Amino acid sequence: MIEPLVAETQQSGKIYRVGILSLSGQADSLHLFDALEQGLRDRGYVGGRNITLEYRFADRRMERLPDLAAELVRLKVDLILAANNPQATAARQATTTIPIVMSLASDPVGEGLVASLARPGGNITGLTADVTPETWGKCLQLLKELVPKISRAAVLSNSAFRANAARWKPTHDAARQLGVTLLAADIRGPDDLENAFAIMVQGRAEGFVVFTDPVTHARRSQVAGLAARNRLPAVYPWREAVNAGGLLSYGPDFSDLVRRAATYIDKILQGAKPGDLPMEQPTKFELVINLKTAKTLGLTIPPSLLARADQIIE
Repeated sequence: MIEPLVAETQQSGKIYRVGILSLSGQADSLHLFDALEQGLRDRGYVGGRNITLEYRFADRRMERLPDLAAELVRLKVDLILAANNPQATAARQATTTIPIVMSLASDPVGEGLVASLARPGGNITGLTADVTPETWGKCLQLLKELVPKISRAAVLSNSAFRANAARWKPTHDAARQLGVTLLAADIRGPDDLENAFAIMVQGRAEGFVVFTDPVTHARRSQVAGLAARNRLPAVYPWREAVNAGGLLSYGPDFSDLVRRAATYIDKILQGAKPGDLPMEQPTKFELVINLKTAKTLGLTIPPSLLARADQIIE
């Protein structure tokens, strides 16, 4: 199916222009951009021959997204890749006609970005990073495996991020089953992180789990640094935090989701309407452990966890 498209594109001289709207800086997400470009190559798209990628980086400054989205619209791109909610919201405010593909959406129905996962409607579709509610309880279970005697655990959560509200119940359910008391370490933006850790320390938390949102993901290095400084073991929902010095992660493979976004881009460039393409959920999960961080915290990782790990960072 790919070869005829490439042949037709070359014959017509058409070079598709795809905008990439990123909240992070370029260096922060190189592995995700590599995954996207590999996914496009797998579908016959070659930079400079039949596709051009226009990257725009907000460098973690959310207020820059609307201007960057408007800039992509002025360039008359054929499609915009907006990984998660803030980028998609900014892109949708800039255009209701240019297709928008998400790769790491969180509760896109609840956020009003799409009508439903099965039939999104409008000009937005793609993939969500949402997991089943049980996955959030699983993160707490993993923390209990790391620290068997733990009795008080904190949850680092951005209350300004709507999708986090649904994550509390399964986490509370798991805490009750594990005999662990939960402590809320709430943030509403990056300036609240230091105070959130002060709350954990004052509340005698013996470890914490992180709910994913654009702030905790973009500030993953800072979160990992604060965890190390306060000697608090933590479980994260994405491997990028472990690559940045975090202890352990369990959750969707973000690179896989971004790679799969290339399929949506291909279908839309071939003429499919985004509103008719069902949104997909994660299918690949991974457990990643950072042994260097464990050593810094004075923790010995149980052999049962090491045996289940998809990757071990030493």
